[in-house]
Amino acid sequence: MSDPSERAVVVGPTGSTPPARIPDSTVRNLVPELARVAAVSWWRAASWSLGASIAAANTVVKRATSGEPPAAVIAGLASDARGAAWRALGLGEQTDGRGIPQTVVPTDTTTHDLQARGTELLRRSNDVRVVEDTHPAFARILSEITPDEARVLRLLYLQGPQPSVDVRTNRPLGIGSQLVAGGLNMIGEHAGCRHVERIHQYLTNLFRLGMVEFSKEQVTNPQRYQLVEAQPKVTEVLKRAGRWPRTVHRSIHLNSFGEEFCRACLPLNGLPLNGLPAVPAADAPPGFPLGG
Repeated sequence: MSDPSERAVVVGPTGSTPPARIPDSTVRNLVPELARVAAVSWWRAASWSLGASIAAANTVVKRATSGEPPAAVIAGLASDARGAAWRALGLGEQTDGRGIPQTVVPTDTTTHDLQARGTELLRRSNDVRVVEDTHPAFARILSEITPDEARVLRLLYLQGPQPSVDVRTNRPLGIGSQLVAGGLNMIGEHAGCRHVERIHQYLTNLFRLGMVEFSKEQVTNPQRYQLVEAQPKVTEVLKRAGRWPRTVHRSIHLNSFGEEFCRACLPLNGLPLNGLPAVPAADAPPGFPLGG
């Protein structure tokens, strides 16, 4: 007589072939392994969730203390989480000018894929029904600049080119002259930046984004350079430059792409380029001239 635990049970309508039944002994042997796999999977998921939560909390604290508004912090976290999910799936995300996901494309794009996308762009350029109000890069740029950098952009848009000074050592005929410090300016102070000491980082990032230019041309009013050279940070550099240091007058300004970004994305109170007043009174730092 066979072991009852090895018997097969017929389940199903009459005349149908009964499905195979796993013996009870096999099930008893599999239970510990299944339990172990489930426990390990739960632990890994819990560990990843805890680590992600801690990282997200740290990000919130850092970005909040830097002065970013809560809405921008939350939007950034959502974008980061969405991007991580796409990367985990081996996919990339493409958005329109408003940051809305449009098309999912593989990250390992081939030449054929690029040509297909280029062809689609040209097709859209011939379609009179396609209306693009702003450049699609503007949404990404807004997520890559700080509140202080937005103030810098607004200042450059409303006030035009700003003076900057390079300090060099003085040598006969300029031969062998060395740069001691370059790009000294008062843009951070005039824009009302919270972290004035980071102005060089801000300008470097804005240059990377293709909106700011460093020009060898001088501003129209040469007296503005005297104000820059009278600042303590500049006088300290002049002392380090040795006897009879030489100053070179330059300027920093927005290019056309930066101007269009400001018009499309920043609150300018409807003022045109170089309009007045330069900065609203509520946002101006102490002693900052409101136009004129």
